[in-house]
Amino acid sequence: MTLFITGGSGIIGRALIQRLVSEGNTVRALARSSEAASMLRLLGAEPVEGDLDDVSALIEGMRGAVGVFHVAGVNAMCLADPTPMYRANVDGTRNVVRAANAAGVPRLLYTSSAVVLGEQQGEAADERSMHRGFVLSHYERSKALAEQVAFSEAGAVEVIAVNPSSVQGPGRATGTGKLILDVLNGDLRVLVDATVSIVDIDDCVEGHLLGWRRGVAGERYILSGFTMSTRAAVSLLERVTDRSFSVRFVPAVAASIGGGIVGIGSRLRRQQAPLCREMVRVLRHGHIYDGSRATRELGLGYRSAVDTLRRTTEWFRSEGLLRE
Repeated sequence: MTLFITGGSGIIGRALIQRLVSEGNTVRALARSSEAASMLRLLGAEPVEGDLDDVSALIEGMRGAVGVFHVAGVNAMCLADPTPMYRANVDGTRNVVRAANAAGVPRLLYTSSAVVLGEQQGEAADERSMHRGFVLSHYERSKALAEQVAFSEAGAVEVIAVNPSSVQGPGRATGTGKLILDVLNGDLRVLVDATVSIVDIDDCVEGHLLGWRRGVAGERYILSGFTMSTRAAVSLLERVTDRSFSVRFVPAVAASIGGGIVGIGSRLRRQQAPLCREMVRVLRHGHIYDGSRATRELGLGYRSAVDTLRRTTEWFRSEGLLRE
C-alpha cells in the first residue's frame, strides 16, 4: 500500500521509513531540499518536493495514499525567536491535516509529544492527566497547540496521536542523545539530577505503526518505556560500558542561575544558547510518563533501560563517535 510521511529525515522518520519499506509498502516522503531527497531515496522512499507550507505539494503527495504519518516538527529550546517553531509545528500540522482531507486520505497518525500532558511535578502522567495550567517551554506550547489543531481539523480523516517521551537509541546523536554521548566522552561533567522518561527508537516506531493500525480516532497514546533519574542513567551507563564517569550533580537553583547567565550572554553575542532558563526549568520539573495504555490497547512492548543504553552506546562506537 502507499503511505505518505512528513519528517522523513528525522530520527523517527528515518527509522519509520525503513520499517515501512521493509514491509513492502510504497512510501512517499516530503523533501524540503535536494539533500533530503537524496537521503530519502537511499532509504527507499519516493521524495515529494515541498515543505509544510506547500499545501499543493502535500495534496499531490498524498493522492492515492491510504495513510499519512505526520512526523515533521521542530523540537528546540533557548530560541531567540520561537516564531518559526510555532509556524512549523502548529501551522504545518494544520496544512497537513487539511491536505489529507483534500486528498481523501482515510487515516492520519500524528506524532505529538508527551510534554503536551502538562503534568504536575512528580506526577506520573497518563493520557487523562489534568494539565498544570502553565507551560514550561515554547516547545511544549507549540506541540499542545499542534495536537489541538490535528484533532479539530480532522474532518473526514481519522486522526490518531502518539505522544513519545524522550526518544533514544541507535541513530540519535543530537539533542538529549548528545548529552549521553558527551557523558560517555567525558565532555559533560556537570548535570542536574532530573527525572526523565525514555522510549527506545525501535519501540517508538512500533508504537507509530500500531497506533496507525489499531488506534482509535481522536485518541492519544503515550509511548514511554521507562523512567529514571539522570544520576541513575549515569550509573547504568557505567555498568553497560564498564567505565567510570566523573560527573558532578549541581543543585537546581545553581543551574537556574547559570542558565540565565549563559542565556543572556548568548543573546548578547547573537548566538544560539547552549543553556537557558527555559531548558533548566524543564530539567528541574522532570517528567514521569506512563506508557501502559499503548501496551494494553495497541499491544506495544518496551525494551529495558539496559538494552536501550547498551544499543545506543554500541551505535556511537560503530559510528566512530565514541572516544575510547
